[in-house]
Amino acid sequence: MTINISSDKNVSKVSDLDNSINKIVVSRGNPFAKLMIIGEAPGAKEEEIGEPFVGRSGKLLDKLLQNAGIDINQDVYFCNVVKCRPPKNRRPTKIEIQENLPWLYQQIKLVNPSVIVLVGATALEAILKIKSPISILRGEWIDWEGKLVMPVFHPSYLLRNPSKEEGKPMSLTKSDFLKIKEKIDFL
Repeated sequence: MTINISSDKNVSKVSDLDNSINKIVVSRGNPFAKLMIIGEAPGAKEEEIGEPFVGRSGKLLDKLLQNAGIDINQDVYFCNVVKCRPPKNRRPTKIEIQENLPWLYQQIKLVNPSVIVLVGATALEAILKIKSPISILRGEWIDWEGKLVMPVFHPSYLLRNPSKEEGKPMSLTKSDFLKIKEKIDFL
C-alpha cells in the first residue's frame, strides 16, 4: 500500500533552540546514499560527538540496519529534524521543529535519497504532518514529494520494549528494515 502526501514548505525563518547549545549536529553517513534516516533530535552523546544516532539508540539502529544487510557507512545518510539537543533531552517543540525544517528540507534536496525512513513520531509528524500513533503507520510505504517514506519505531522505544517475540515492536522493526533493504536494492 502507498499513501500520497505533500509537504507544506512555507517556512522561511530559522533560529536556534532556546537553550545553551554546545554543538549543532548535522549528519553522518554517505551524502550520496539512496537511504536517508531522519530522527527527532540529538541526545547527549550525539551532542558530545557531533553526529546523529551514536548513543545507545544509534548503536541499536546500526545493528538493525546491518542485520538487514544495509551498510551503515555506504548505504545511509543519518540526520535529525532538529539539529541541536533540546534542554533536558525533552521532545522538540512545534516552534523548534518549524525553525529547523528549512535546514532539513535542504538536506533532503541535496542528498536526494530514493527512500526516507522516519524514526519515531516526531519525525513522522514533522515531515508528513500526520499526528497519528507510529504503530498505525510503521512499516507502510508512503509517497511524499516523489520519495518513498517509511515510518519505523524509534530505537529508544525498542530499548524500552526489548521483547523479540513475534508481533512485538522489535520483530516488527526487523521486518521493516528487511522491506527497506529490499526496496533500496530494487531502486
